[in-house]
Amino acid sequence: MTDLSHYRNIGIFAHVDAGKTTTTERILKLTGKIHKTGEVHDGAATTDFMEQEQERGITIQSAATTCFWKDHRFNIIDTPGHVDFTIEVYRSLKVLDGGVGVFCGSGGVEPQSETNWRYANESEVARIIFVNKMDRMGADFLRVVGQVEKVLGANPMVMVLPIGVEEDFVGMVDLLSRKAYIWDDSGLPENFDVTDVPADMVDQVEEYREKLIEMAVEQDDDIMMAYMEGEEPSMEDIKHCIRKGTIALDFFPTYCGSAFKNKGVQLILDAVVDYLPSPTEVKPQPLTDEEGNETGEVAIVATEEPLKALAFKIMEDRFGALTFVRVYSGVLNKGDTILNSFTGKTERVGRMVEMHADDRNEIDRAQAGDIIAIVGMKAVKTGHTLCDPKHPVTLEAMIFPDPVISIAVKPKDKGGSEKMGIAIGKMIAEDPSFRVETDEDSGETILKGMGELHLDIKVDILKRTYGVDLIVGQPQVAYRETITEEIDDTYTHKKQSGGSGQFGKIDYRIKPGEPGTGYVFSSTVVGGNVPKEFFPAIEKGFKGMMDEGPLAGFPVLDVEIELYDGGFHAVDSSALAFEIAAKGAFRQSMPKAGPQLIEPIMKVDVYTPDDHVGDVIGDLNRRRGMIKDQEKNVTGVRVKAEVPLAEMFGYIGTLRTMTSGRGQFSMEFSHYLPCPRNVSETVIAETKARKEAAQ
Repeated sequence: MTDLSHYRNIGIFAHVDAGKTTTTERILKLTGKIHKTGEVHDGAATTDFMEQEQERGITIQSAATTCFWKDHRFNIIDTPGHVDFTIEVYRSLKVLDGGVGVFCGSGGVEPQSETNWRYANESEVARIIFVNKMDRMGADFLRVVGQVEKVLGANPMVMVLPIGVEEDFVGMVDLLSRKAYIWDDSGLPENFDVTDVPADMVDQVEEYREKLIEMAVEQDDDIMMAYMEGEEPSMEDIKHCIRKGTIALDFFPTYCGSAFKNKGVQLILDAVVDYLPSPTEVKPQPLTDEEGNETGEVAIVATEEPLKALAFKIMEDRFGALTFVRVYSGVLNKGDTILNSFTGKTERVGRMVEMHADDRNEIDRAQAGDIIAIVGMKAVKTGHTLCDPKHPVTLEAMIFPDPVISIAVKPKDKGGSEKMGIAIGKMIAEDPSFRVETDEDSGETILKGMGELHLDIKVDILKRTYGVDLIVGQPQVAYRETITEEIDDTYTHKKQSGGSGQFGKIDYRIKPGEPGTGYVFSSTVVGGNVPKEFFPAIEKGFKGMMDEGPLAGFPVLDVEIELYDGGFHAVDSSALAFEIAAKGAFRQSMPKAGPQLIEPIMKVDVYTPDDHVGDVIGDLNRRRGMIKDQEKNVTGVRVKAEVPLAEMFGYIGTLRTMTSGRGQFSMEFSHYLPCPRNVSETVIAETKARKEAAQ
């Protein structure tokens, strides 16, 4: 039986290009898991094993691996940084106990760092911070610490101070031990000396060490009282306080280094052991009922409890479907029969493997705290709970955002349709933020995703992995419809055709809802003019019509419907009659309520060198963008804006041309806003023309 206090389930997450994958590579090298370090820019990183990842030098899907450091077992997940794949970060954080947030020493807190940090806060994951790339031009450790405070609203606890900056960066001073770690130029992680603090840094080290201890002792009243009376706490007490505060998310121990140059990674590994929680020290996962509401019970992390595990990722590979599972309690043995509480079906566990990126080691048992993969599960999807058939439970499920962009695709040859259907089925199981539907009018297959890059990679995977050549249409924006006016109306459904008839009368009010509320139905009927048992049918009738608005058939958002009166017939009224009445009422009233087309607005974050700021801002304005903020740093300017998605297609090409290839940007969905009239008229006309052509 493994001691759970020696387990660390951690994720490494950051903005694209801050050096997460390189940091993971260095950790694997130091812990003896790999013998040759692979570089991202050479396409040889261990955890970037997809062809698409190696070519583009980015991480697309989270990869899991296991290694050991100082008698502790690390289950590490390297997550993507690109905004189109944040879903991978979100679901990884869901099953982790701790994390390492990597920030670039010169770039600082970048847009995607904010999103990932927000996800980690929502998942209540304890973190340490690693300011990487300290050897880069413009690197400034304390500036990044300031940004973490200001931009992320977090409380960084400075644990080290860098010795030298940019190309002179040679190591760091550990504030607790007052020792300097200095590496030579060989690039080997083990070639370092531990010396005294450089003379010119003594005062700064004492100043920051005092801040560190003051922040730490706040976690323990007795130690704090002794400290205030002039008694310095022992190293053990300080570490105990730091651990307590880190797990409580009161502060985040902050380190620096250069993963690429192998400087400072050991201190990160020590910090993971010293300060990040084991599986038994985090808040247990809540259990829910079938509707997803918390029951008040939790999954206690212990091997003697009944099995509770969460499937957090499905991955297809050459051996079949792999289901990544975090075991929260109990023990799982090879050959066990387990229950999927979502489907109500049981499955037998054939093979279990411990993952090392895309290599695997066969195992016979897994226990609470483990992250493993099960081979060949049939009906399990992301977010399903796997449990002991005698003790059925449901763990809190995962929530995935709706896609904002779609493209129409069809196979180049007739034989490709069946192949494409099978491939897409597997891809949907792997990635819950990727959706597919068939356009009933045109018969085209519509792929929906989180951004251009997301869909671009899906098409690439279909082509290369599954051998399906596609004809790809223009990207389409996920427009929606809403209303602008409140109206009171009445509708009667009456049908008499021999035998029992149908009758349902409703008096209702339709009004614009608060942004983001979707569809809200309420009833204020008094006196029984419409019996209560018909309310669900009326609600269902209205809700069923929300998929297709009156302007161009886009789904309808942010509408409130209030049923305030009506009438019924003792014999002829039925649930069906009232459902039909609600559908008729929707068709009758929506065109009168000032329908309006609304479009997705994206939060866009552009980084540009100084001399191109004017061009970038001018271009964003031409794209109907609203500039929200500009922030200058050593290497350039960050421009934050809100821009309609419809205007952002192909933006990366324009940005690179404008900035001589030096500009970068990221964007994520923010909210919906009304379309200007000229845009609205064009979209409605094009949509109608497309539907007519398809018929």
